[in-house]
Amino acid sequence: MFGPALTAPTSPPGQVGAKHSRRGKISGRLRRRLLAYRAIDFLSTHIPDHSGPGKECLLLVHVRQVVGQVQYRICTDCAQGVITALVIDKHFHSIGPANRALSHLRSRHPGLAWCSTLSMRTTRDLLRRMSIPTAPADTHCPHASPAAA
Repeated sequence: MFGPALTAPTSPPGQVGAKHSRRGKISGRLRRRLLAYRAIDFLSTHIPDHSGPGKECLLLVHVRQVVGQVQYRICTDCAQGVITALVIDKHFHSIGPANRALSHLRSRHPGLAWCSTLSMRTTRDLLRRMSIPTAPADTHCPHASPAAA
């Protein structure tokens, strides 16, 4: 009754949370995802030379450095867009910039039906999640010039 008060055992002062918690890994991924959504800018360019009408490139830029690009063709007569290449820097994989880039394309070119000629597993999964069907690689718009086909 009048003796020392009983206290619950506490963890050592340098240890927070479980001994083997994966706290740093999850917070690092969340930090990179926030970085991808806040600090990546999109720049659209037309690819010069013999690429034909409607051949464009969307660059993903982070702190004056290109970290990805989406190459695509558009035809306003057919109301169709075709994604021909998608490249994202390995540090930005699985944190959202590819989703955001494809959503940006859809909002920038409303009314177009999008498809893709990509066949790699990682891009195939992304395109399936985004409801973008796959088309054969030799698909060309009839409005494109013969030199571009």
